[in-house]
Amino acid sequence: MELFNALGLNVKTLLAQLINFAVLFFVLYRFGYRPMLKFLDERKEKIEKGITDAEKAQEKLIQMTEDEKNIIKEARKEALVMIEKAKNDAGEKRNDILKKAKEEIGKVIDIEKAKMQIEKAETLKEIKREAAELIIVAMEKVLEARLGDKNDKELIKKIVKDLQ
Repeated sequence: MELFNALGLNVKTLLAQLINFAVLFFVLYRFGYRPMLKFLDERKEKIEKGITDAEKAQEKLIQMTEDEKNIIKEARKEALVMIEKAKNDAGEKRNDILKKAKEEIGKVIDIEKAKMQIEKAETLKEIKREAAELIIVAMEKVLEARLGDKNDKELIKKIVKDLQ
C-alpha cells in the first residue's frame, strides 16, 4: 500500500473506481453492447437473406425470360404452321371454286348450245316451210298458166308435200 501512496494513489478510491468501472462495464455490456450485437447480427442476417433472395429472384427472372423466349419461339412456329395451313386450305378452296365455276360455265355453254341448236332447227324448219309455200304458190301460178289439167296439179302438190 505504500507503493500506491508513493505514487499518489488512494487505494480506497482506486478500489471504488474499479468497482464503479466493473458495474458500468457490466451494465453497458448487458444492456447496451449485447442488444447492439444482437441487433447487428439480425441486421446482418436480414441483409444476407435479402441478397440471397435477390440472387434467387435474378435467377428466376433469367429463367422466366428464357421460358418466355421459348414460348414465343413455339408460338411463332405454331403461327407459321397455321398460316401455311390456312394458305394451303385457301389454295385448295380456290381451286375447288374455280373448278366448280368452270363446270358451271361449261354446263351453261352446253345448255345455250342446245338452245341454239333447237332454235336453228326451228328456224330451218320454218324457212323450209316458207320456201315450200313460196314454191307451191309459184308453181301453182306457173302451172295455172301452162297446165290446165287437174291431175298435174295434184301431182305437183304431192311432190311439194314430200319436200316438206
